[in-house]
Amino acid sequence: MIPKQHRGGAIGRGAPRMSGGGGVPARPVPALSARGARIAAGVPGLLDGGFALYVADPFDRERNPEGVVNLGTSENRLCFDLIEERVSVAACRLLCCFLTISKRPGNNLAWRKSSLGLLTVLTAFTRIFPWKGTVCSCCILQLQFGVTAVSHCWFFFFQGIRVRVLVLINPNNPLGDIYPAQLLKECLEFAHRHELHVIMDEIYMLSVYDDTTFTSVLSLDSLPDLERTHFMWGFSKDFGMSGIRVGVLYTRNHEIQKAVNQLAVFHSCPGPVQHILTQVLKDRDWLDNVFFPTNKKRLKEAQNLLVDGLADIGIPVLKSSGGLFVWADFRKFLKSQTFEAELELWQKLLDKKLLISPGKAFYCHEPGWFRLVFSDSVDKIYLCKLVLLLIHHVVACKLWKTLALQIMCSNLPIPSQLARALLALV
Repeated sequence: MIPKQHRGGAIGRGAPRMSGGGGVPARPVPALSARGARIAAGVPGLLDGGFALYVADPFDRERNPEGVVNLGTSENRLCFDLIEERVSVAACRLLCCFLTISKRPGNNLAWRKSSLGLLTVLTAFTRIFPWKGTVCSCCILQLQFGVTAVSHCWFFFFQGIRVRVLVLINPNNPLGDIYPAQLLKECLEFAHRHELHVIMDEIYMLSVYDDTTFTSVLSLDSLPDLERTHFMWGFSKDFGMSGIRVGVLYTRNHEIQKAVNQLAVFHSCPGPVQHILTQVLKDRDWLDNVFFPTNKKRLKEAQNLLVDGLADIGIPVLKSSGGLFVWADFRKFLKSQTFEAELELWQKLLDKKLLISPGKAFYCHEPGWFRLVFSDSVDKIYLCKLVLLLIHHVVACKLWKTLALQIMCSNLPIPSQLARALLALV
């Protein structure tokens, strides 16, 4: 029996609840916890705004030649033709297996037999997860790198802060350089002396495009601390599979293995994806004789193209051997040597439909450095050079006709925003 005062009432129908006596609507009960509310209202990362502009207006040579040229997102599209063909073959085989499975009763777990047990890897970097501080307290220390200097002053200088882990990205992001084997060993010895865990992120390990020797931590004869050394790698960079969130965590620490297995229960790699990637990895002849050599060649050609274009307008870059990007020195273009001036230049480039990554996003201690990705497409690199030429001529107050001539001689469809910018210089 429903109480008389509740019959036909508005309770449960979205009507505001009334506080006792005053007739004032009560404050609604929050749907999120305090921590959830802080995450929902969190400040976006520095690069999020630029990437949002790109997503809303992406450049395409045929369909949108006036869109944003994205040289800020680290992804490799230079060998997409090879990957697409190879993955399509594996996907077709998987589909055939699925369509004929009813004819093979009792064998409906065939997919799992070829599983490699690959795990999705969550990368805990502040640029990707700027709200991490609401989950755990984390302090990022900016240090001039050098094992000897750090070992003498690190713990003394940062009194009261307990360092727990040393993260090494090899090849380095955003610098693109490679740790020599001896330096890598010294870093591991340093971590061992101070009982630090070492996370070796080698996600660009197969994207080395010159003759520099790359030394993986797993190739060392011995490790100072097996229990605290952990290796990570993923498919997204080296195989040009951005969006395929599949990676590998290799650790000899059984406690960490058990913890990660618990975390992976609800976001492990889907079986069909595992099957397709397994087929790709099994074809060693294709990998060694087709994909890896072609990828290395195309990366080097694209890197040379971008570096030469930057050199033409006096922008030096840090020598790099791996990764998908270069670390370029734009300091002479800054109005003042401040991070405010760096972000102002970044915004100007965005206004000209060019997205690159400012050094501040990577905690660079000196303003004026930018990361430029060269592994997207040759068309975008050419357009990047045109935009940078425009900025160079504006800053240097040179004649606009020189730039106009260079643009008119190119074979690319020229975005109208460049033409408008040229007219503004007259």
